[in-house]
Amino acid sequence: MRAMIPQRRVKPVLAILVLVAGSLLLAPQTSAVQQSGTSQPVNAPKKVRAVGTIKSVNANTITLTTDSGSEINVLIGPSTRLVRMAPGQTDLKSALAIQLSDVQVGDRLLAGGTPSDDGKSVSATSAVVMKKSDVAEKQEHDREQWQKHGTGGVVKAVDAGSGTITISTGTLGAPNTLAIHVSQDTLIRRYAPDSVKFDDAKPGTLDQIKPGDQLRVRGTKSDDGKAMAAAEIVSGSFRSIAGVVVSTDAANSTVTVTDLANKRPVTLKITADSQMHKLPAMFAQRIALRLKGGASPAGAGAAAAGGPPTHAQGGGTSPDGGASPGGSRQGGPPDFQQMLSRMPAAGLGELQKGDALMIVATEGSTDSPSTVIILLSGVEPILAAASPARASTILSPWNLSTGANAGTGDTP
Repeated sequence: MRAMIPQRRVKPVLAILVLVAGSLLLAPQTSAVQQSGTSQPVNAPKKVRAVGTIKSVNANTITLTTDSGSEINVLIGPSTRLVRMAPGQTDLKSALAIQLSDVQVGDRLLAGGTPSDDGKSVSATSAVVMKKSDVAEKQEHDREQWQKHGTGGVVKAVDAGSGTITISTGTLGAPNTLAIHVSQDTLIRRYAPDSVKFDDAKPGTLDQIKPGDQLRVRGTKSDDGKAMAAAEIVSGSFRSIAGVVVSTDAANSTVTVTDLANKRPVTLKITADSQMHKLPAMFAQRIALRLKGGASPAGAGAAAAGGPPTHAQGGGTSPDGGASPGGSRQGGPPDFQQMLSRMPAAGLGELQKGDALMIVATEGSTDSPSTVIILLSGVEPILAAASPARASTILSPWNLSTGANAGTGDTP
């Protein structure tokens, strides 16, 4: 995932569409009044809205794949108000009127109107279109903003009174803290307990954020780099586990490990979105050396992971602290977020009883077990060099910033 260069689907553009839904449906939902001596309300036809991605356009019928995965036909009549809005635009008054011929497959659509008796179609009174190209441009812009102005880490403290969140942004032997200042204009989202997808994140509040949470923030840093005025925050509770394989179950796609921190077994679900990698032995040894306080040449970690050393990097920055594109920080320690994508992939069938693992997983719930986000094997040297408690947090700065789905959707 670049699950905190958060992943990907209620999208910000979808949220905008939903935001305008009330005004879109308000006029059509006004009840008719029967003028027969005494005014009495007459039940107006039921109104519904459909939102999703346009699958096809035939004559006056738009087939919509809704965000729940179903399909519905939207009928555009002569009286339908059909308008185009740009991502980020919320005022229908300034929306541009368009023709049905302007609508294309892949565009986003929110339609409000009267459903058919079988529920398979909607006669639209109003419809708002967001062009596919506009959405893609907005997503790319958002990613660039998160990359240029975003960082992430583990929440150390929350002061609701002053609106300040302190996070730890360092890794291994280079811990750093950042004071995040939250204002009434800061957009706060919270990951769902059973998902690491940015697009599944819901509107949140400051009091939901707790020490130990993972957090990613976009905003403006102070001149000394020790504080940031937050424009947007996304946070969540995730499990960081250092453990040893007890068993695997290919049929149910699960792995059971003994958590070295509490000596208890835990069973975790593996999904198509789970990242599974095996650390090269040299790379694991270099991390272990750093944990022990030993020196490691700049860029050595990157070289072990298949990336060029620091001095070979070009300019530029990436999320989380100015890492250069090749996978290491200029003049500093390697950027493990960039390196992770270069690690050899590992499969569930390759895990053997007794293998040491480092895992980041969803918090899970009573109805939904924890799901693996990142699983690293080949970490024996790291666990030998660090306490289980410390080893279990090494992955923390990675889990919301990398992934197989990186760079798509509305995520940073």
